[in-house]
Amino acid sequence: MRVLMIGDVVGQAGCAHLSRVLPMLRRTYAPDVVIANGENAAEGNGLLPASARQLRESGVDIITSGNHILRRKEIYDILEDEDYIVRPANLHSSAPGRGLVIYEGLKFRLCVINLLGTAFMDPLDNPFDTIDRLMEQTDGCKMVIVDFHAEATAEKLCMGFYLDGRASLVVGTHTHVQTADERILPGGTGYITDLGMCGCFNSVLGVKPAGAIRRMRTHLPTRFENDPGEQCLSGIIADLDEKTGKTTHIERINIF
Repeated sequence: MRVLMIGDVVGQAGCAHLSRVLPMLRRTYAPDVVIANGENAAEGNGLLPASARQLRESGVDIITSGNHILRRKEIYDILEDEDYIVRPANLHSSAPGRGLVIYEGLKFRLCVINLLGTAFMDPLDNPFDTIDRLMEQTDGCKMVIVDFHAEATAEKLCMGFYLDGRASLVVGTHTHVQTADERILPGGTGYITDLGMCGCFNSVLGVKPAGAIRRMRTHLPTRFENDPGEQCLSGIIADLDEKTGKTTHIERINIF
């Protein structure tokens, strides 16, 4: 089974670029399932029904998320009613939506889990304890993919090794900068510290540099604007063995 995973989609420009290039990626790589992180897909971050719909109409099968997923209340009903959006499982139990979904393909079943890190981020339920509970709720799926939305590279690496041999694929999101450490861990789990983003390449994490620099220099409140410049879709292609659940191949992609 082949999966295409796409890093954080940033704003309308990122959604539009994904819409342009995803048909080509489907023809070139023939993925069985496409997963994209959509927590920044709305302008100003978060996810709106319109941006979720655009991702789906572009060919995304499952939308994962992160710390901005609850910023827009308009998405709450969809989080509750639909099973194609995954929100972090270690949010408070009162949060709308679900942290684990089962995707039924034509010839396979896939479990997708979303988690938030806690290093340099909000204090939440421990993601390692949370994943232990969730791994008992996979409904017999051999293939389990974890989107670990976290700040610290060490925390992501720890999660990768913690799940080595138990999950098929552990990918990091959140930093919007693709890392060059894709690998198959000793137990057969595919891993990358961060997928990157689908956003403006010559930007600061998808936003116009001037605003980001002002915030760094002054530490004053600053309104960020998403950069509509040249867009790049970053992510990975991975092949999973349907019988063992292990990753047999993983490679980075960057599509301008």
